[in-house]
Amino acid sequence: MPLSRRRFLAQSSLLTAASTLLPRTLRAQTGAPAGAPDAYVKPKPDITAPTPPVYPEGSGISGPGRPYDPAAPLEFHRGATGSAVKEGLLPPITPIWDLHLRDTVICLGGDGNYYMTGSSGADIWDHNDGVELWRSTDLRKWDYLGLVWDTHKDGTWEKKPQDLHGKPVVTIWAPEIHYVKKNYFIVLSMAPGGISMLKSTTGKPQGPYTHAFSPDAPIVDAIDPTLFEDDDGKVYFTCSSATRIWLMKDDMSGFDGPPHPITLSDPDHTPSHHAARCIGRGANDLGTEGATLCKANGRYYLGAADTYEGRYSTCTGISDTIFGPYHTRHEAVPCGGGTNFFQDKEKNWWCAFFGNDNQAPWREKPGLVCIDFDKEGKMMVNTKQPLLPGGRWNKQA
Repeated sequence: MPLSRRRFLAQSSLLTAASTLLPRTLRAQTGAPAGAPDAYVKPKPDITAPTPPVYPEGSGISGPGRPYDPAAPLEFHRGATGSAVKEGLLPPITPIWDLHLRDTVICLGGDGNYYMTGSSGADIWDHNDGVELWRSTDLRKWDYLGLVWDTHKDGTWEKKPQDLHGKPVVTIWAPEIHYVKKNYFIVLSMAPGGISMLKSTTGKPQGPYTHAFSPDAPIVDAIDPTLFEDDDGKVYFTCSSATRIWLMKDDMSGFDGPPHPITLSDPDHTPSHHAARCIGRGANDLGTEGATLCKANGRYYLGAADTYEGRYSTCTGISDTIFGPYHTRHEAVPCGGGTNFFQDKEKNWWCAFFGNDNQAPWREKPGLVCIDFDKEGKMMVNTKQPLLPGGRWNKQA
């Protein structure tokens, strides 16, 4: 969810003069449980040098943000060429807010408001403060609700530093907020691995939150968790590269049995449609990380982020049953990354977006892409995009 689920390269005068793109990959491995897929990896994305940092070094929160300003485009385009837009793979979308946020997810709450969270803070490869939350009534204007879960004040096992590339870190990757079972739940992963599930003690999105499972240890040693509530009220959990799905207990206090392994009936073995580590394990899965799960038009869509033709894209498969097998893996949203799909109050389908590769129109800002479905049921970018710069609605869409 966190390539993920940044440091500027100014040391080389040659790089500074040429402003070339230098791929850098961070690989963070977790001790995966027996029977789990290969070690989960959290790499840094490609970045462009040089560009002055926009955010203060060491900032652990992203804060309230500012209104989108089209007169200051450089702040939105560091390390991004926008080639996916030029090639017609994406419409000319813009960020919905001037806010530093990775792994953006948005959900429609039980109160009719939209809630947004993600990996926040200036440098999630080092530290952040916890889970931040934003609210909107219409997907256009957003209000900052603050830090709803503080790792050091509210955490248990989560506040113990873990080793990430030889240094101790306490940082959250890819938190998500979900409204399921008529309550708000937050799932999160601590770098470089380990997942917690939190539930609101008040039934309100602001919390306070407590551990839904035991607070003593991670519920799964992985990253990028997500939840999905089906039409019958059953709730499911998946994570990382979406190779397993768990059924939750009705009271959300644990898993209702072991995970169900997920297979693809027609894997996509095209090398350019996968990251190197996916190819190394046979390219038989949906992606590398950033698991997502939803249901649309009576079909289940299970997905993960992967490197697709150089883009950090959301790739999904389709099934008539929750545990599959899944088929027709496809690039649903180019440059979409590890985000999520949701319906608005008018039943339009959207994919959250944050920009995480050099083909994207911007980097690490929250955005939205309206999506549609083709005759085969594959997700695709809608030709009509209702949301315009500055939160205005396109009346022609």
